Amino acid sequence: MKKWLIPVIIIGVIAFGIYRWAVGFNNTAVEYEENAKTAWSNVESSYQRRNDLIGNLVKTVQGAADFEKETLTDVISARAKATSVNINAGDLTPEKMAQFQKAQAGMSGALSKLLVSVERYPELKANANFLELQSQIEGTENRINVTRDRFNAGVNVYNKLIKKFPGSFLAGIFNFDEMDRFKSNPGSENAPDVSFDFNKKK
Repeated sequence: MKKWLIPVIIIGVIAFGIYRWAVGFNNTAVEYEENAKTAWSNVESSYQRRNDLIGNLVKTVQGAADFEKETLTDVISARAKATSVNINAGDLTPEKMAQFQKAQAGMSGALSKLLVSVERYPELKANANFLELQSQIEGTENRINVTRDRFNAGVNVYNKLIKKFPGSFLAGIFNFDEMDRFKSNPGSENAPDVSFDFNKKK
C-alpha cells in the first residue's frame, strides 16, 4: 500500500463524518423550524376562529333593541384591524409580531367591553344563540393560550439547536436564524371576562 493512500483514506473518513454531521444538523434544524412555523399557523388559526365567532356574535347583538352603537362599532373596527394583520410564518420578525399582538389585544379589549355591556340586556342574556357563542368564544380563548404555548415550545427547541455550539457554527453557514417567541402584552394572558351573573336584575 502506498504511503500517501493512508492519509487520503483518513481525510476521506473525516470529510465523510463532517458531511454526515452537517447533513444531520441541517435536516434536524429544518424539521424543528417547520414544526415551529406550523405551530404559528395554529396560533393564527385559533385567532381566526375567534374572529369568525365575533362576527356572528356582533350579528346577534345587533338584533337587541337600542344596544350601544359605540360598543358595537368598536368591536367591528377592532375585528377589522385584527383580521388585516397577518404574518408569514417564515418572516416572524419582532416588529411584525408586536404589530400582530397589538391588533389582537385591541380585539380582546373591545370584546371584553361588549360582553360586559350585555349585562344591561336581559333579552340577550336569555338568547340561546348568544349563550352558545359566548361559550364558544371562551373555549377559543383557552385554545389560543394553548397554541401560543405550543408555538413558544417549538421555537425554544429550534433556537436551542441553532444556538448551541457547534450547531451555532453550522447555523450560520446554512442561514438558520433565531425565531422570536410570542410575548404577550401586559394583561393579555388573561382571557376576556365572559362570565355573567344571570341572577342579577336589570
